[in-house]
Amino acid sequence: MHSLKDAQLTQSVALAAAGASASTAPLDLSQPPPNEHSFEVELALPDLADLADGKSVTATLEDSEDGESFAAIPELAAFTVTGSGGNGSNAATRRVRLPSSARRHLRATVATEAAAGDLTAHKLTLALVF
Repeated sequence: MHSLKDAQLTQSVALAAAGASASTAPLDLSQPPPNEHSFEVELALPDLADLADGKSVTATLEDSEDGESFAAIPELAAFTVTGSGGNGSNAATRRVRLPSSARRHLRATVATEAAAGDLTAHKLTLALVF
């Protein structure tokens, strides 16, 4: 299991207002990932105590060849947390290995469902873990 993080290969973005989305700055992998990966990609969300019951925050990993036009990586499912029990959601982390088809530039986009509450004080973090 990988455990080392490089601050230069970590990006964070504040969660968007309800009904909107926001994206991290892209990470340049310098080249498309090889078939054998020496790193994992980590998405992390903090405790979201103000997330309304039944409402969700969804993070999606996206890639791009040119660093401008991004699309969701189809082989990777979105990462979703949902508020429940009047307590919002607990902190959550997801680690994945990129598929060999992933392109050079990587970013995360986080969408906050309408009427989910004010979560703008919280951040999604994207990191490469070696």
